Amino acid sequence: MPRIALGIEYDGSAFCGWQSQIHGVGVQSVLEHALTQVADHPIDVVAAGRTDAGVHAAMQVVHFDTAATRTERAWMLGGNSNLPQHVSVLWAREVPEAFHARFSAQARSYRYLILNRTPRPAIAFNRVCWIRDALDVDLMQAGAAQLMGEHDFSSFRAAECQARTPIRNLYEIKVQRHGEVLTLDVTANAFLHHMVRNIAGVLIAVGGGERPVQWVADVLAARDRRQGGVTAVPQGLYLVGVRYAAALQLPSMPAPPLTVVT
Repeated sequence: MPRIALGIEYDGSAFCGWQSQIHGVGVQSVLEHALTQVADHPIDVVAAGRTDAGVHAAMQVVHFDTAATRTERAWMLGGNSNLPQHVSVLWAREVPEAFHARFSAQARSYRYLILNRTPRPAIAFNRVCWIRDALDVDLMQAGAAQLMGEHDFSSFRAAECQARTPIRNLYEIKVQRHGEVLTLDVTANAFLHHMVRNIAGVLIAVGGGERPVQWVADVLAARDRRQGGVTAVPQGLYLVGVRYAAALQLPSMPAPPLTVVT
């Protein structure tokens, strides 16, 4: 049975997260419903990563098995014709049977957007984290650099995280300013629940002068979530890319440039 991979983007503010909950609809449900219409049989999808309520994706990757014969273009256009406006299929590729959207991933990349200005956002209200007071990007980057490499990230995982181990390898972390918008870009082999939002919360405290740069290393060494401060809001978080073996030739990493109207 053929296995198909899709690249997906979505505005997470319209959903309760990737998975449906009792109180709301998840992205997975609407995507499976749309693909079922195209395949003319029930479709179950597996995602590279589960995003929380309010979190967005510029490049989520999923896979599914199907008995239907459709072109890659038909999966994309047919899926989009049955999806709500907040979700879009970017591409479709047939992949080997051994491919798994989650377990075949070699790395994942997230971007956290911070609008740093005095007036609150209107147009970008559900798409950024708003910080009124000035943030020092150099201090934030100095703090971020202390997280590079393989560590026990227990201080940056949610209490309800179900990962078997808190060990993660951070390949890249970068904080940059683009006018009023700060970007925090993070790439790792995998992420713990709320890990990027907790990193963002720590770096915002450093950038705002509430904590010294050394505090980032102290939080990491503590291996205690209670030492890590506030979890940043979900609205600023985007899954922007998933890296797979180059031989697969999937257009999943990096994602298209991410811009926000402020």
